[in-house]
Amino acid sequence: MINTINEVQSYKFVPLVYQIASRMGSSKDGGGPHNFQFALVSLVKKMAVDHPYHTIFQLLALANGDRIKDKQRSRNSFVVDMDKILSARTLLDELTSYHGPVIEQMKQMVEIYIKLAELETQREDTNKRVALPREIRSVRQLELVPVVTASFPVDRNCKYHDGSFPYFKGLADSVMIMNGINAPKVVECLGSDGRKYRQLAKSGNDDLRQDAVMEQFFGLVNTFLQNNRDTWKRRLGVRTYKVIPFTPSAGVLEWVNGTLPLGEYLIASTRNGGAHGRYGIGDWSFLKCREHISNEKDKRKAFQEICENFRPVMHHFFLERFLQPADWFEKRLAYTRSVAASSMVGYIVGLGDRHSMNILIDQTTAQVVHIDLGVAFEQGLMLKTPERVPFRLTRDIIDGMGVTGVEGVFRRCCEETLAVMRTNKEALLTIVEVFIHDPLYKWALSPLKALQRQKEMDDDLDTSLDDSQDEYEGNKDAARALMRVKQKLDGYEEGELRSVHGQVQQLIQDAIDPERLCQMFAGWGAWM
Repeated sequence: MINTINEVQSYKFVPLVYQIASRMGSSKDGGGPHNFQFALVSLVKKMAVDHPYHTIFQLLALANGDRIKDKQRSRNSFVVDMDKILSARTLLDELTSYHGPVIEQMKQMVEIYIKLAELETQREDTNKRVALPREIRSVRQLELVPVVTASFPVDRNCKYHDGSFPYFKGLADSVMIMNGINAPKVVECLGSDGRKYRQLAKSGNDDLRQDAVMEQFFGLVNTFLQNNRDTWKRRLGVRTYKVIPFTPSAGVLEWVNGTLPLGEYLIASTRNGGAHGRYGIGDWSFLKCREHISNEKDKRKAFQEICENFRPVMHHFFLERFLQPADWFEKRLAYTRSVAASSMVGYIVGLGDRHSMNILIDQTTAQVVHIDLGVAFEQGLMLKTPERVPFRLTRDIIDGMGVTGVEGVFRRCCEETLAVMRTNKEALLTIVEVFIHDPLYKWALSPLKALQRQKEMDDDLDTSLDDSQDEYEGNKDAARALMRVKQKLDGYEEGELRSVHGQVQQLIQDAIDPERLCQMFAGWGAWM
């Protein structure tokens, strides 16, 4: 490996920088130039020297591995690995002789963002603009650091000239405080290209590292979909956005411009009732539906009654926004295709928690964007109310597809997407395996922990398993998750092998099965 590092161009490793770097530290084997850690660090060093802007942020995040706010420490969900942290810090020190000023400015920017993410805000500030404190505002432009959410290509010749990326010119004076447990902040970052990059600074119990890994997987699947003729001409793909973790609990996400959460369109946070209020005259309100299914013992019957009194309205989105028939048709087609592709990809990685505020719709292209990817690899089965559907294919989602519903375009695109993923099974499994064994990846919801979490909810006892037990469970969970992804890519459903056609048939069947839908958590809104 050592000899190869000098021969192979480092750009080939950049897509996996995240996973390669996370294995630094904890050199159990003896020292000397022949051990694994030495080879690994040499590789990361070469990548950082050649491609600083695609590598050093990862190293800074590792070096900040112990920066967890005290509030979150008690949740014992973040593993602090001192070896890894020291290893990253040592490497950063070595790199200063190559990229000293760049690293200095990057550190300044990371500090700003961490402060911003952890900014304490008041309850009443939610959905309001708040002026930034002077220490955050006073940052000067950092001409050596790219805007962290801007995408620019890896240069195979390792030459990043002035102007090859938009650099950081500062932050707007005020931020918008979003709704949510951790009150994420929306900030505008000014780029040297004159653009304003909207970003979401987040801190709290969500580990952004999982979102980063999911986006990485989506990107990989997109590559395969673009390289296949059938999926390329249907423009099948998953909309992605950048996620940059800075500490185990804080980081920045690219704000997806021009989108609207489906729930916002359909029920508009229930004030004026959204599209359901406008078109579902005489129907029950979302809240009434929610109460009805929560209070009734016979969920199946309650669900049936809700469906009779709450009719889908999603098709109006296209009628309201795209007035030319050709445009209307094109956008409805784009919507259907993107729901199909994201459903299949989400199913393979076991993406859960797909309630209507976690699926955005782009108001110009009508494609859907999935956000908040914290529940994956079927962790949704471990939630208090287990999620029994493979993806969100509720009545409103189907209503947007037009008169043929799931038949025709939707089914066909599901089959094409799944076929491509099954063909590229080996590559996808390799990546998932790398993710799953990533020491940073927290298997937060092993069945044992899920049980605890429910108990904690009930009586807030802070019981915790001892670590050795935990690590063992974690590895078992990793193996189980990988096994399940493999089965899906092989076409095993309920213990029998299926063709792509048969597998899609089964999945659509499961996703619209009232028996499964009526058992979903009430807030998920299975009737919408």
